[in-house]
Amino acid sequence: MNGPDEWDDHELPSSPGERPRIPSPRTAAEDLGPLPDAQPAPVRDPVQDTGGGPREPEAEPVTELPASVPLPASAPAPPHKVLKSLLGAWALSACSAEETAAVEAHLTDCASCADEALRLRDAVGLLHPADSLDLDPLLRSRVLEGCLGRRPARIPVPEWATPYDAETAKLDALLRDMGEAEWRAPVRLRWFEGERPVERETTVAGVMGHLMAVDGLVATALGLPDPLGTAAPPGTPDPLIRTETFWRTPEGEPNPLALRAPWRDQSYALIRQVSFAGDRVAELAVPYGEFRLALRDSFLDRAFECWVHAGDIAEAVDYPYEAPASGHLHQMVDLAARLLPSALADRRRAGLAAPPQRLVEAGAPGRTLHLEVEGNGGGHWYIALDSPAALGTPERTVAHIALDSAEFCQLAAGHISPEEAAAGQNGERDAIREVLFATASLSRL
Repeated sequence: MNGPDEWDDHELPSSPGERPRIPSPRTAAEDLGPLPDAQPAPVRDPVQDTGGGPREPEAEPVTELPASVPLPASAPAPPHKVLKSLLGAWALSACSAEETAAVEAHLTDCASCADEALRLRDAVGLLHPADSLDLDPLLRSRVLEGCLGRRPARIPVPEWATPYDAETAKLDALLRDMGEAEWRAPVRLRWFEGERPVERETTVAGVMGHLMAVDGLVATALGLPDPLGTAAPPGTPDPLIRTETFWRTPEGEPNPLALRAPWRDQSYALIRQVSFAGDRVAELAVPYGEFRLALRDSFLDRAFECWVHAGDIAEAVDYPYEAPASGHLHQMVDLAARLLPSALADRRRAGLAAPPQRLVEAGAPGRTLHLEVEGNGGGHWYIALDSPAALGTPERTVAHIALDSAEFCQLAAGHISPEEAAAGQNGERDAIREVLFATASLSRL
């Protein structure tokens, strides 16, 4: 409608004798105040003239409120137009108490506004879902996996480097929304030395400095810059010495928020370097002080430590943190199982374990412990007990240990002691004890 006395073109009758279309609703009489007892005058139909064209309809009479209707003692209710404009704020619970009362009183009398209010309330429910809006830390990995399944990457990341890529991305997602106060939150680091657990307290920033300093061992092996620069200690590249050196440098105590960018840039550089080099560098030796790891195993070691320390950070800031994907966790557990014969030999040289019960030649069968890791990422491994060069075989099994994958990883990280490991045990007690302690000895700062 263009006005109370005019018809729009689409409301004109299309032929003589046809009634015109019903016009759009006008302002309700209720909006002008209480209605009188008298009924409103009926609206007359438009009359056709002798020429066949429609005559302009007469305006509907406006019912005047009688002067005798008494006004309420309280303040009058806001007009319909004002109350209708408040429906959005009412649906969001943003109205004042007076406005809320006025709107809800109006909804009992106005059907159109009541319908609109219901629609707005439903829409508000969609804006505030019950589930958390935090992104799943594994979302990036799943999206990349789906994309690469449709179109393989021109330069793919080696399979042995994908756990490190995923765990650094998860940790970066945790760090992204942390403020300076959270970066200074105290973090308790735990590991196992010899026969006893060791603890050290630092901050979230200190943990990230530690990760960056130890990742620097892999970076220098690949020809990338050392994050310690000229402050790098000469001689044996021990991870503990490098960490303490970094903590003492000016870079180790900057604005904590400034640590995230160089650590993430370094992790990107490592992934990019091995993606271009591929399996040609998989067996490149990376020194870790008294031992060395092949580059492929070094990336798994760094992925495991990144996950463990990310869990330490999440615990410090009271934030949930997910375990690695099943395939990635299996690779990390496999690395720990493969390192156990060497860890047993190291403990024997240090006088912390009994000598082997029998001598075996390199490659010859010896006593074997069956390690069964259950749950996500688990599997079965046969650990040679008498020589790091021997091969474990099911036929020579003298003991069996069954551990949950999460419990095995906590033991390998030094977060629980061998006595606390609730393992299913069967067979030679000494062999079981030595393997549990050797697993704990894999941990370090």
